[in-house]
Amino acid sequence: MKRSIPEVFRGSIIEDKDAKQFLKDVEKFFTKNEKTEASSLLSKLISMRYKGKGNIREYIMKMSHLVSKLKALKLELFEDLLVYFILIFLPAHFGQFKVSYNTLKDTWSLNELISHFVQEEKKRQQDKTESSHMPSSSQYKRKHDTTTNMPSQ
Repeated sequence: MKRSIPEVFRGSIIEDKDAKQFLKDVEKFFTKNEKTEASSLLSKLISMRYKGKGNIREYIMKMSHLVSKLKALKLELFEDLLVYFILIFLPAHFGQFKVSYNTLKDTWSLNELISHFVQEEKKRQQDKTESSHMPSSSQYKRKHDTTTNMPSQ
């Protein structure tokens, strides 16, 4: 059994004559530390920020995936808390959206939150498209101003 283990790891494991004890030692040595993994996942979760680029649904799903990994480590974050995390970590231009959510008596599930954000994202894209097709007021004023015969001061 010892010969099947790479030589690099052999010196780290105490030699036992008992195969069961030997396997237990190998398991202890190579078992990942769940506390470290949970800390790492939590750190990723609380440092995630949506910067307004990309799909907001993907951002929410990445956060949800981290929460499910934490749950597997027996560290459960409830869905309501995840919804608040998502809202807190959004950029300032979602301020009105956050206020709207906070004034509601009901809380949204993760799926409802995604649905509302997808609607909001579509609305923002339509607004950008419409505003890019409209001439700005300064361009319009320059083209249509007939009183510019006066010398400027």
